[in-house]
Amino acid sequence: MPIAASPAAAQRRVIVLTGILFVSYLTVAMALPTVPIEVHDRLGLDNALGGLAVGLPFLTTLLTRAQAGRLADERGGRRCMLRGLGVYTVASAICMAAAVPAAPHLRFAVLLAGRALLGVGESQVAVGMIGWGIGLMGHARSGKVIALVGAGMYGALAVGGPLGLALFRALGFAGLMATCTLLSVLGAAIAFRFPDAPPTPGQRQPLWRVVRRIALPGAAVGLQGIGFAALGAFMSLDFLSKGWPGAGLGLTCFGIGFVLMRLAFGDLPDRVGGTAVAAGSLLVEATGQYLIWLAPEAWVALLGALLTGLGCSMVFPSMGKEAIRRVEPHLRGTAIGGFAAFQDLAYGATGPVVGLLADRTGYASVFLIGGIAATLGIGAALLAHRGARGAAG
Repeated sequence: MPIAASPAAAQRRVIVLTGILFVSYLTVAMALPTVPIEVHDRLGLDNALGGLAVGLPFLTTLLTRAQAGRLADERGGRRCMLRGLGVYTVASAICMAAAVPAAPHLRFAVLLAGRALLGVGESQVAVGMIGWGIGLMGHARSGKVIALVGAGMYGALAVGGPLGLALFRALGFAGLMATCTLLSVLGAAIAFRFPDAPPTPGQRQPLWRVVRRIALPGAAVGLQGIGFAALGAFMSLDFLSKGWPGAGLGLTCFGIGFVLMRLAFGDLPDRVGGTAVAAGSLLVEATGQYLIWLAPEAWVALLGALLTGLGCSMVFPSMGKEAIRRVEPHLRGTAIGGFAAFQDLAYGATGPVVGLLADRTGYASVFLIGGIAATLGIGAALLAHRGARGAAG
C-alpha cells in the first residue's frame, strides 16, 4: 500500500512525471514532420497517403479516450500511463520495421499499423498521467495537474519537430524510430519507480451519462480547439499567399505563449475558479484570432498567434477542472477521457471543414471562424458556471 506523501513531495513527483511525459511524448512529436517525408520521398507514395499516416494517430486517440478513462478509473492512473508507455514502445518498434526493404505498399501498411497503435498509447498516457497526478496531489489541485500535463505535451511538440528532422537526416527513419522506442522504455522505467494512487471504488456509469454531465465544459474546450487547429493548418499558407516572411513562425509564437502561460499560471484555475479563467482565456484567444484575420502585416499576425497561444493555454485545465468537479471521484478518468474527446474532435474536423472555406474565400477567413468559435466558447464557459451554481443551489 503506498505511503501518503506531503503536498510538496506529491508535487515533486508530479513534476518528475511531467518530465517523463515530455520525454515519452517526443515519440509522437518527432515523427510528425518526418512521416510524410518517409512516405513521399522514400516510399514514393502521394501526399494524400502521407497525410493519412500523419493524421491516423489522432483518430485512434479520439476513438480510445473512453477506454483509457475506464482503465484509469478501474485500475488506476499509474497502470494506465505505464500501459500507454508500453504501447508507445511497441508502436515505435513497428514503425521502425516499416523501414525494412520491401514493397512500398507493404511498408506503408506496417507504418499505418504502428501509427494507429501510437494513438492508442497517446490516449492512455495522457489520461493516465492526469488521473495519477490528481491521485497524488489531490482533487483540489486538479487544474495544476492538467496544466502540467499540457505543458509537457506541448513542450515536446515545440522541440520535437526540429529534433526529429535532425535525427531523421542523421540516422534515417529506422534510427529515428529506434530512438523513439528507447525514449518510451526510458520513460516507463523511471515512472515504474513512483508510487501508485489507488483507484477510488464506486459504481461505474456508461460513457454517455458521464458525457452528458460534462457537455458544457467539453463544448468550451472543443470551441477553443478550432482556433489552434486553424492556426496549425493554415497560418503558414496564409503567410505564403501574402508574400510575408516568417511563414513558419506562427506555431513558434503560439507555442511560446502556450507553454509560458502554463508554467507561470498553471495553478490559476485552482486559485480563482475554472470557468472564470476559461472565459477570460477564450476572450484572449478570440482577440488573437481576429488579429490574424485582419492583420495588415506579418508582425500583427504573429502577435495574434502569440495571443492565441496565451488564450488557448488555460482553457483545457480550467474546463477540465470543471468537468472533474461534476462527477464523483471514481469517475474522473472517464470524465477526462470524454472531455478530451471534445478537443480531439475539434482538431480532427477543423482542417477539412475550414479548408473548404479557405478554397473559396482565402486563408484569412479561417481565422474569422476561429475567432467566432472562441467567442461562442465564452458563452459555453459562462453557461457551465451558471449550471454549476444551479446544481450547487
